[in-house]
Parts: sequence; C-alpha cells; structure tokens
Amino acid sequence: MTLPTRVKLVEVGPRDGLQNEKQPVPAEVKIGLVHRLQDAGLTHIEVTSFVSPKWVPQMGDNAEVMAGLQRRAGVQYSVLTPNLKGYEAAVLSRPDEIVVFGAASEAFSQRNINCSIAESIERFAPVVAAALAAGIRVRGAISCTVGCPYEGDIAPERVTQVARLMKDIGVQHVGVADTIGVGTPLKVQRAMEAALQVYALDDVSGHFHDTYGQALANTLATLQMGVWQYDTSVAGLGGCPYAKGATGNVATEDVVYMLHGMGIDTGIDLDALIDAGDFISRHLGRPTGSRAGKAILNKRSA
Repeated sequence: MTLPTRVKLVEVGPRDGLQNEKQPVPAEVKIGLVHRLQDAGLTHIEVTSFVSPKWVPQMGDNAEVMAGLQRRAGVQYSVLTPNLKGYEAAVLSRPDEIVVFGAASEAFSQRNINCSIAESIERFAPVVAAALAAGIRVRGAISCTVGCPYEGDIAPERVTQVARLMKDIGVQHVGVADTIGVGTPLKVQRAMEAALQVYALDDVSGHFHDTYGQALANTLATLQMGVWQYDTSVAGLGGCPYAKGATGNVATEDVVYMLHGMGIDTGIDLDALIDAGDFISRHLGRPTGSRAGKAILNKRSA
C-alpha cells in the first residue's frame, strides 16, 4: 500500500453540483462561490457547461459566469462541452481545460445524450482536436463505470473499452465516475484498474457519488492504489436523479478532512472551504450536505 503524499482535488460543485438545482442560481452567486473556492486553495475548478439552456437551464449564464471571474494565477478553470457547437461557444470564454463525457453503459448513453457510446466518441473527436490545436487541455469523464440505473452492474472491460476510445481521439486524462453511487471499494478498484490498462496513473482520477454512503470508502480504496486526483463537490452539492432524495457528489470538505487526518497534503484551507460551502448552502436555503462541514459549523456556533 503506497498512499500519495499529496492529492489534487478538482472542485465540480459550481458545474456538476449546481446543474441539478431547480431554483435558478444567479450568476453573481456562482461567481462568488468560485472566488471563495479559490480563496480556500482549490486550484482546479469546473465552473460551468456550454450545453443548450433548453436541456440545462441552470447553465444558461455560462458566458456571464466565465466573464465575471477574477482569475488567479495557478488556478485551472474547466468547462464541460458536449459537442462542437458547445466548444465554439466555450472557447470564447478562455477556459484552461474542456471536459467531454461518455458512458460505460450503452443504455445510459442513449437515455442521457441520445446516442450510442461509439456515436458519442465520434461527436467528441472534432471537439478534442480543436481544443488540442488551441492549446487547451482535454479531460474525459466516463460515467456509470460501476453500475447503471438501466443495465445494473457494469463489467470492467466496458470501462477499458471507453477509455481506449477516448485515448484514441486524444483525450489526455480520464475520470472514472461512479455516477449513481452504487460502487463499493473492490468494485471501484476494478473499474479503476480497467482505466489504468489504458491511461497512466498520473492521468486518471476518481469521481465518486455518495448515494449509498460509500464515497469516502471508495476514495480510500483508490488512494491505496496510488490514485491522487479526485473530483469533489463543495457542501456535497448535486443530487442523484436516479435515487430520490439521495445525496450526490462526495463533499469536498469530507474528503479534505479525511486526507488531512491521514497526513496527506491538499493545499486547501479546510475552514475557508467550509465557509464557501456555508455560503452556497445559505443561498440555496438548506444546511450543507457535508458532514465535516456540519460538525465544524456546529462547533463554531457552540
């Protein structure tokens, strides 16, 4: 067991976390959240997505949010782009990285983006080529690597297959996502091993949802494999649309608390991070979804 001495967290709350919120979140609040996150030491923030507002109305202010950022040296600002039209709009906002996403489940791909896995990769190929030609990094996300709401368990070989398709079109880094949070440590390790057949250890990350309370265990299981990059969401923002009332992304605060307790450096100020989580939770009118955040806020008020 070789644990990394430092872990990089990619904060996905402003994009993946907020996109499922029913109430509109004003652009100035989203910008304020990003500023608080970078103040807390986050160096990689997924800000927004350039998708049709018809499908994701919450992200309709993407250009306004990107334009309003006070950018900080050393911070990477990412945006999700599902197709060439999205990329062409996104590139005007000067992102440091674009994110494309495919699924390891054929049924999920059809239901979520209305095309097959192979067709989704074909759709991404010109996006990836354009981004790389412009000197913009490209990260890929593979959803449903462990389980799918329509197909059930996903074989690790499917993860290898999608990772290989992404590698072939030039995607530089791939995230292994347990999108519906059904994964348990050994299953998640197998999914990660499947991606590692195609990508180097430095070019993979974990993206674990906490629907069944397994996200920290799954993070630890992959840390033990040497994985040192993870997507997390401040205040546990983001739901799971396939499990009513379930939590979504693992809370950044909970992961930071665990890592710091293990002596692993993140470069993040936990107190400032909890303030950022409290800021967005207050705006949304509900308590933070982070257990560490709740505990520390309670301790402060006592």
